[in-house]
Amino acid sequence: MPSRVFASILASDAGRLTAAELSERLQVSPAAISGAVRYLMQVDLLVRAREPGSRRDVYAVRDDAWYEAVVRRERLLELWSRATREGIEALGRETPAGARLAETLAFFEFLQAEMPALLERWRASRRS
Repeated sequence: MPSRVFASILASDAGRLTAAELSERLQVSPAAISGAVRYLMQVDLLVRAREPGSRRDVYAVRDDAWYEAVVRRERLLELWSRATREGIEALGRETPAGARLAETLAFFEFLQAEMPALLERWRASRRS
């Protein structure tokens, strides 16, 4: 449901929809919309606002939604790397499973090393 809500708002001309509009467009209950927007706001993909003079909340995709999603993923990479290191230690680097984990760790470390420069290039691209 969160992906359907996110896609619906992203694809709307206004770039923002109320819970009632989402419920109607997606043909789902208000409770389903409530849970989806709560999750999307927790992961910083949506923001809630009020239209001037209205009491109804509208939900919009954050301007920097993808950037924030990648930055959060970068933090997760550190957690995954730590867990993978522990797995390598427990299994032994020489075992087939340990070797697979070592390859996974190498990939995570590569992403962690490359991500800051990639994100900086994105910010520079947005400024120009």
